[in-house]
Amino acid sequence: MIESLHSPHIARVKALLGSRGKKERRETGLFVAEGLQFLREASSSGSIPSIDTLYLTQSGREKVSSHGLVIDHLNIVDVSDGVMREMGETVTPQGILALCKSPNRSIAGVSLNSNSRFIYLNEIQDPGNAGTIIRTADATGFSGVITSENSVDIYSPKVVRASAGSLWHLPIYEKVDLAAVLSRWSTIAVFALAANGHESLMDLDCSGPSIWIFGNEARGLQDLESIPRVRSVKIPMAGNAESLNLAAAASMVMFRVTSASP
Repeated sequence: MIESLHSPHIARVKALLGSRGKKERRETGLFVAEGLQFLREASSSGSIPSIDTLYLTQSGREKVSSHGLVIDHLNIVDVSDGVMREMGETVTPQGILALCKSPNRSIAGVSLNSNSRFIYLNEIQDPGNAGTIIRTADATGFSGVITSENSVDIYSPKVVRASAGSLWHLPIYEKVDLAAVLSRWSTIAVFALAANGHESLMDLDCSGPSIWIFGNEARGLQDLESIPRVRSVKIPMAGNAESLNLAAAASMVMFRVTSASP
């Protein structure tokens, strides 16, 4: 068991969480996930993202055992409670933390069908929004989430926590140019959510493959007219709220798209 607060294991984890964490995650291909919820999804053999190293305290091991999770095939390092507190970011750690391998996915390998539905996040900055959108896309049966350059790092700790394990259910394609997506998927219907959209979400025919574009929280989507085949869509609001939080708006869209489809 590792008990020293000077252990290189601590430095390895903290490098992925600190101010240079984004660069470190990109260079190593690793990210940090904490808690029992993610381990339920990630512990199965062949899961993607896969676990590189699993750190457990005694209480963490007891939680894993009580939930019947099989972890014998994983690279496990036992640590003291003090080491776990030093490693993680959560105020009350569960004694379970892992370094996971971020997958390198490409849309080139995706084959569309009549039920293909994707989210495209264009320069989204808020990790809570990104994680919640991924979680909702998973819950509503979307096919995947695509992010643009300059969007939040999907494998940052806050996004990982907000996604609540859905990173292990839903393929994520990072830093993909929208023009490249639309060129490759020339027959897919393209919708963009906008406050002044020309069509009401409630009036759309949501059948067939589609991609739904959500813009930056502050700036929205600039120059919608320049996006090939785009149809701008608005959410009708009967109340007095001027606008909706991005994750809330995206959730409404995803529920409408999947519930209205055959």
